[in-house]
Amino acid sequence: MTKQQKITLSASRDIPFNKLMLSQSNVRHVKAGVSIEELAEDIARRTLLSSITVRPVLDDDGAETGMYTIPAGGRRFRALELLVKQKRMNKTALVPCIVRTDGLAEEDSLAENVQRAPLHPLDQFRAFQAMREKGRTEEEIAAAFFVSASVVKQRLKLAAAAPSLLDAYAEEEMTLDQLMAFTVNPDHARQEQVWEALQRHYSRQTYEIRRMLTEGAVRASDKRAQFVGLDDYVEAGGEILRDLFQQDDGGWLQDAALLDVMVREKLAEEAEGVRAEGWKWVEVDTEFPYGHTFGMRRVHGEAVPMSDEETASYQALKAEYDALEAEHAEADELPDDVDARLGEIEEAMEAFEARPIRYEADDLALAGAFVSIDSSGRLRVERGYVRPEDDQVEEVEDTGEVAPETAPVEDADDTVASTTDEEEEDDGLRPLSDRLVMELTAHRTLALRNALAQDPQVAFLAALHAMVLRLFYRYAVDSCVEIEPRNAGFGSQVPGLGDTAYTQAIDQRHETWARNLPKASEDLWEALTEFDSCSCEALFAHCVAMSVNAVQDPYNRRPRAIAHADVLAGTIGLDMAKAGWTATGDTYLGRVTKARILEAVREAKGEDAADRIAGLKKTEMVTAAEDQLSGTGWLPEPLRTPPLPEEDAPEIELVDDADRSDDDPSEDDPDSSEAQSAEDGGEPAIGDSEPTGEDDPVAGDAFAKTAAE
Repeated sequence: MTKQQKITLSASRDIPFNKLMLSQSNVRHVKAGVSIEELAEDIARRTLLSSITVRPVLDDDGAETGMYTIPAGGRRFRALELLVKQKRMNKTALVPCIVRTDGLAEEDSLAENVQRAPLHPLDQFRAFQAMREKGRTEEEIAAAFFVSASVVKQRLKLAAAAPSLLDAYAEEEMTLDQLMAFTVNPDHARQEQVWEALQRHYSRQTYEIRRMLTEGAVRASDKRAQFVGLDDYVEAGGEILRDLFQQDDGGWLQDAALLDVMVREKLAEEAEGVRAEGWKWVEVDTEFPYGHTFGMRRVHGEAVPMSDEETASYQALKAEYDALEAEHAEADELPDDVDARLGEIEEAMEAFEARPIRYEADDLALAGAFVSIDSSGRLRVERGYVRPEDDQVEEVEDTGEVAPETAPVEDADDTVASTTDEEEEDDGLRPLSDRLVMELTAHRTLALRNALAQDPQVAFLAALHAMVLRLFYRYAVDSCVEIEPRNAGFGSQVPGLGDTAYTQAIDQRHETWARNLPKASEDLWEALTEFDSCSCEALFAHCVAMSVNAVQDPYNRRPRAIAHADVLAGTIGLDMAKAGWTATGDTYLGRVTKARILEAVREAKGEDAADRIAGLKKTEMVTAAEDQLSGTGWLPEPLRTPPLPEEDAPEIELVDDADRSDDDPSEDDPDSSEAQSAEDGGEPAIGDSEPTGEDDPVAGDAFAKTAAE
């Protein structure tokens, strides 16, 4: 048996840096990993941690020339070269090298890179943890390894997970993403409990891990948390869970009970300040349903005018703002200091413009206020609402009765002239009979209709006047135009409706108009005549919009009205996704079957996405579907705007009365479209019968002719 030859290691030697040069045999050509600059800083901090492999350069006779090429270790050489150029290292400094003469240079380079085992991430996490335990700060560790402090915090967070989870990660039973998800809750017992539950679970998705670990917690973005303030919550002993590996909107508040107590206390404190203003009543709640003020009359105060000093300050700010804008009008981009100053001026001017509102003492004694939290977590105070039972204004019904000074003493029948001249002289100027007044005003009504139909501008103003009266003045009966917009109070049945962007825009618009309209309804007509056309059109659009009701009530489905709502939505191009509606567990997903959830995901993301969550439980499926549908713009069927009918649809043929056949169903069917049109838009009887024009045949023929035309 031959004796095995012992291995002889390559000789090591310290070689001056200026005797080294790069070899063309280095197999690394693609730049990857730590940069040369970072490696140079690391060498400057810790010196060279591993020798460089070199081969001697031979002359034509095979003798060494004293120079050496580097087939493996080129990045370290370039880092040393950078230090020499920076005069941080002498060019003759000795470099520890391994001198090789056997084999191929390419083999040296390839073997050094391939056979080097990369460090397992868990070893890096634990190394950072060991350095932290030995007194190094997170910033010092970050500086030592040229990473950010946030990266060090993440690595330390991973290393602090439950030991059983780290072992599972080391054995590749858990992915790095899953381990990162577990760090959202530092409780080791809870981590292990969730990991054990996942062993029997169909899905081990990271969002499911985070959901289970934060169950029962309150999002920091919740309006209650924003209202109280995260700093105050922590100061009161509350704990916040944070996710260092993805956007968490501020984390999760662990103590929901503590948060609720703090919300109630702060709301009660704010309500005391509102009560001190003198209101008859103040109601307090974290949230009132949309439409809670429906049926109440609103009183409006007047903004406290600026003092002379405030006016001067405001004008000075405005002048400075205008001067800065004019100075930089031609600039493509404002300098940072100018932009910051303009922002400061805008804030200061807005503070001046947001004037406190002063209410009359009588209004304060009659009305009240609602105190709650808005969707962004700010205090919401709705002032000036008068409950119906507290309203001292008596509703006046327009019964059509003649004023007392012109009321008839007795009902007289003018169809037969039975009085004598002597009786007329004795009675003097007797009041007109009800019948005659009715007939005369019937003539006037039709004449007014005819005249108004020929003056679109005044007709527009009259319709606007009627709608504004109904929407903004509770007991107003100051219009002869019988238009009745109804602001439906269905919103109180829909949770969260008041927090939507479109609802807040409507409320803000309505409030703005209410403050700009006269307080007394009798002054409204004159005020509207002074509005410019744009203001009138905007107010008209708001009033018409407030009368829209496209709700599909289970007890009153109104299919024709809903069909018209589809046409209206298509005409204005309504897109509920762009308007701000999104599919969440509260708005849709948590209130439908699993089949509906999968249908939604399938429509938005495709069959594969639906298949991935098909085996989840309902709660888990809702969470997964929320993530899948986010940003897709998917809408359920009732919220979709159907396309408008084709433009080449056949025109409706109008049938003249003379051509109507005897068996036309509209004559017998009061619900038919033409019968309804005659009922709604024709000339309905005023009083007991249609005016016949008997008192004035010529006038009667004129009105009939006009109506026919």
